Amino acid sequence: MADKVLVTGVSGFIAKHAALQLLNKGYEVRGTIRALSKAIQVKKSLEEAGADIDRLSFVAADLSSDEGWEEAAQDCDGVLHIASPFPTSQPRDRYALVPAARDGALRVLEAAKKAGHIVMTSSMVAMMYRPDRPPVMPVTEDDWTDEDWRPVTPYAVSKTAAEQAAWDAAVIGGFKHRLTTVNPGLVLGPPLDDDVGASLDLIKLMMKGAYPALPKASYPIVDVRDVAALHLAALETPETGGRRLIASADTLSLKDIAAILRDKFPDYAKKIPSASLPDWLLRVMANVDRNIASVLPDLGVEPKAQTDYVTDLTGVTFRPARDAVIDAGGTLARLKAI
Repeated sequence: MADKVLVTGVSGFIAKHAALQLLNKGYEVRGTIRALSKAIQVKKSLEEAGADIDRLSFVAADLSSDEGWEEAAQDCDGVLHIASPFPTSQPRDRYALVPAARDGALRVLEAAKKAGHIVMTSSMVAMMYRPDRPPVMPVTEDDWTDEDWRPVTPYAVSKTAAEQAAWDAAVIGGFKHRLTTVNPGLVLGPPLDDDVGASLDLIKLMMKGAYPALPKASYPIVDVRDVAALHLAALETPETGGRRLIASADTLSLKDIAAILRDKFPDYAKKIPSASLPDWLLRVMANVDRNIASVLPDLGVEPKAQTDYVTDLTGVTFRPARDAVIDAGGTLARLKAI
C-alpha cells in the first residue's frame, strides 16, 4: 500500500472527498493548491468531516507553471491527479482550452512518473462524442471522442487531448502499466463545504429557478463519493494499470433530475422547471450563446455507461443517480449555497 499520496487540486469537489477517504484509511496526504491561503478552509472541511488532519500537508503548485511540481511529488508513493481547469464559459476557439489541460497533465506526469501508481481524473466527455451515434449509446472503455467532430465543445476537446497526451507520455516514458484514468460522468452528490465550484452548478441553478425550461438532454451520473472511492481502489489495485475506468451509475435526463428535485425539496418546487425546451429553439439560441451551444451534442442521444468491468476490477459499485441528485440538493440547501 502507498503510504504517502499526492492529491492535486486538493481544494476541489472530488479531490476533497478523495483526501478524506485517504486520510480515513491511514494514508499521509500531500495536497497541491494554487494559493496556500485556501489550505485553512480545506483543513477545516476535512476535520469537520472526521479526518485526522495531522497527516495532511500542502504544497503550492499551479498547472500552468512548472514551479512546485517536483517538490510536490517528492517521496510520494502514489499520485491522484485530480486538478483540472474547468471553463466558466465555452470559448469560440474549439482548441483554446487544450494547452492548459494537456500541458498541466504532462507537468504532473513528468514530476510523478517515479512515484508509483498514478491515477488521473479524465471524463466521460473524452469518450462520448462522435458522428452517427445511436439514440441509445453504450459507452465503453475503448471509446474516444472525435475531436474533429464539429459539435464537440472546447471543454470536451481539451479533456480528450489531455488524456490522449497522458497515455502517449506514459507509453514513451515506460510507465503505462502504472497509469490509470478515471472517467466520470456528471459528478453530483454532497459537497464537503460550500466551496463547490462548477460541479454542482446544474443543481444549484435548477433550484434557484434560473432555467425557465430544460433541453432534452441526458447524462450519465455518478456520486462524488464513488468517484473518490474509485480513485483509491485504482491506486491500490495494480491490475488497473493501463486501464480507463468509467465512473457512472445510471443515466438521467435533465427533466428527470428536475422532477426528483421537485419531489424531494417542495420548498423549491415552484422554481424548478418542468417544461422542455424544443430542440429547434435551443439551436436558435445557440447561435448567440456559446454555453447553450455546448448542449447541442447531447440532443437525441442517451449515453449508457458500461461499468461492469470496473466493479469486477476494483469492487467499487455505484450509488443510484437519484441518490446523488438528492444528496447534492439536500447538502446545498443545508449549506444555504442556493
